[in-house]
Amino acid sequence: MKKTVLLVAVALMGFVSNSFAQESWSFGVKGGVNFSTVTGDYFKDPSHRTAFNIGVLAEIPVANRLSIQPEVLYSAQGYDFASIDEDNIFDIDDNIEYQLDYIQVPVLAKVYVTDGLSVQAGPSFNFKVNEEIDYSPTENGGDIELEDQVKDFEIGGAAGLEYKLNSGFFIQGRYTYGFTEVFDGSDAHNSVWQAGIGYQF
Repeated sequence: MKKTVLLVAVALMGFVSNSFAQESWSFGVKGGVNFSTVTGDYFKDPSHRTAFNIGVLAEIPVANRLSIQPEVLYSAQGYDFASIDEDNIFDIDDNIEYQLDYIQVPVLAKVYVTDGLSVQAGPSFNFKVNEEIDYSPTENGGDIELEDQVKDFEIGGAAGLEYKLNSGFFIQGRYTYGFTEVFDGSDAHNSVWQAGIGYQF
């Protein structure tokens, strides 16, 4: 399953790049931090999981101040919930992570409002690649793998700001939201704030 997801993501990136290739298009790499949770009445305000995102992108200019930016990211998401083991007799952390990791494939419209500063927004096609509970997230071990609790595919949206220097380095902030339900028959949706840096060449 994971190999299939990666092949689909890479193929999509290649298709978009070949379809719109111009002399000024560019590739890039990026990485950053995630602050993720799950929203909706299905849960009562779970805490954020702090994790990471990393991936590659392509920027394809299509008009003056307008580009299309497809990306392929590994995004570690999920949420924290408090341990019920108040006396810590099982030697577990103060929180327990429900880890939901995705391969995200956002395809964003990128509008430059001024030199270097851009607004980005568009759909994101997300493929689940990992689902587990970790009762000791600050140490090795503690993982309990789960199967088929969460949907394998999610359609979401992403929007954010980016500032890019002439050198190619950039900093960005973004919010992503899952339009489809995390669990069947629930109103639970992924909600992720992302901040990071990258370089285009």
